[in-house]
Amino acid sequence: MKKQIELAQQDTYSIIEELLNDGSDPDALYLIEHHISATDFDTLEKVAVEAFKLGYEVTDPEDMDDENEQELVCCDVIAEIPLDGEVINAQIAQLIELTNKFSVNYDGWGTYFEDGEDVDDEFEDDETIKETFH
Repeated sequence: MKKQIELAQQDTYSIIEELLNDGSDPDALYLIEHHISATDFDTLEKVAVEAFKLGYEVTDPEDMDDENEQELVCCDVIAEIPLDGEVINAQIAQLIELTNKFSVNYDGWGTYFEDGEDVDDEFEDDETIKETFH
């Protein structure tokens, strides 16, 4: 599990650096979306409940097929935090431990470019949103 955590954490600082180099606001709060998948709904639901108990928000499950056309159920485990590599890496470790406990997949994390402007509109212009996945 330690190697799995190290692999999942290895790109965190470069992703942060890329976002900041692109002009993303270093002082903004970011929605960090950790991607989780399982082969069945019941197991994913158990992980979602445990993640919620740990203080994360969890999105509704979605069905998708992986590269081998195996059907998966996926959700995002979300926290709104500053763009801090240590905090993100701690979340990665915590969530990999959780996903391993239930034998489901931790599929990396992503976030959105933040320009530092408050958006009053409920719907943002899709062209202004950049998402980075690890």
